[in-house]
Amino acid sequence: MSKKKTATIIATGKRKTSIARATLKPGKGVIRINSMLLDVYQPEFAKMKIFEPLILSEGEYKNVDIKVNVRGGGFLSQAEATRVAISKALVEWKKELKQKFLDHDRTLLVSDIRRTEPQKPYRSAARGKRQKSKR
Repeated sequence: MSKKKTATIIATGKRKTSIARATLKPGKGVIRINSMLLDVYQPEFAKMKIFEPLILSEGEYKNVDIKVNVRGGGFLSQAEATRVAISKALVEWKKELKQKFLDHDRTLLVSDIRRTEPQKPYRSAARGKRQKSKR
């Protein structure tokens, strides 16, 4: 085993206001998100989104332990940030996965840069204006 395979890999992922930090170490395939095992993570849809890069890695994740800390945003935003962080960590662990991830879905490795538009002064929303009536 080379020296690089024993090192700890840290990768980050972002989506909206969620930021996820994944730490990957050699291990037995244990995946934890905010100290919770992925097997019991809820809701199910978010769990399946997070599991996508693990399925594409064809069992490579069974040789490593992944610990993810994620903060901010809603549950789906956190799931997508976690997905990006895990994908980046796996690619750094095994370079051959990069092209497979890009061919499947580019958003596995590239964070979505879209953000909400800020509110304008004296308005209740970013775009909404007070309605006028023509009399």
